[in-house]
Amino acid sequence: MRPSMQGKVAIVTGGAGMIGLATAQCLAAAGADVMLVDINAAALAEKRDAVAAQGVRVETFVADVGKAGDVAAYVARALAVFGRIDAFFNNAGIEGKLAPTHEYDEEEFDRIIAVNLKGVFLGLRHVLPVMMRQGRGAVVNTGSIASERGLAGACAYNASKHGVIGLTRTAASEAGPHGVRVNAVMPGVIDTPLLEAMLRMMFNDDVAAGKRALGRVATLDRIGTPAEVGEVATFLLSDASSFVNGAAWAVDGGALSTIRH
Repeated sequence: MRPSMQGKVAIVTGGAGMIGLATAQCLAAAGADVMLVDINAAALAEKRDAVAAQGVRVETFVADVGKAGDVAAYVARALAVFGRIDAFFNNAGIEGKLAPTHEYDEEEFDRIIAVNLKGVFLGLRHVLPVMMRQGRGAVVNTGSIASERGLAGACAYNASKHGVIGLTRTAASEAGPHGVRVNAVMPGVIDTPLLEAMLRMMFNDDVAAGKRALGRVATLDRIGTPAEVGEVATFLLSDASSFVNGAAWAVDGGALSTIRH
């Protein structure tokens, strides 16, 4: 049974992506009004109706999460429209190019860190004060199984996702006494366009072969779906997880639980 988010307001960054959209749909189905934030205006417009179909109020905001002014602007807009922020899925991220660490392009490294790590920091920087003034709220940051493991060729992505867990634990310790919880999800191999882009690089454009191979990383012998991440994120953003704080939840089919393949 999905926990209730009735009467609550949620912000979802990366809202035009598959995990962001799936989580927004889960939040809306649980009763939350939602603001979708993404840098892709056209994709946001396309995805808005899929969330609004749940019968809740949906706003969209175009922003670069790596820019402080944009982050401040989407937070201000959410407050102007809804009056409060109860839940924040701090989710926007990019995968970047694959290359050995000793050959990795510096500009590409900076680009990934700006979105995946600085973007999460800026979200916390601007949303936490709102929630702390309210005396309640819940945040879920999006990490990855790369938050706990290395992936050859992905030094920037790995570094950014390790950093997300550090930010999560620090913010949880600071905001917890003010009634605000901060947790993270760590998706494993999830069926998204981001995954397909990585598989094209890793498996010479044979995406199907890549999905079969990476599916065997999980003890469930398959890749996951965006909705499976969304349901866990919704739980962590709801009052049903009221004593969970500073946690990093793997949504990975058991990939981190053992050494396999």
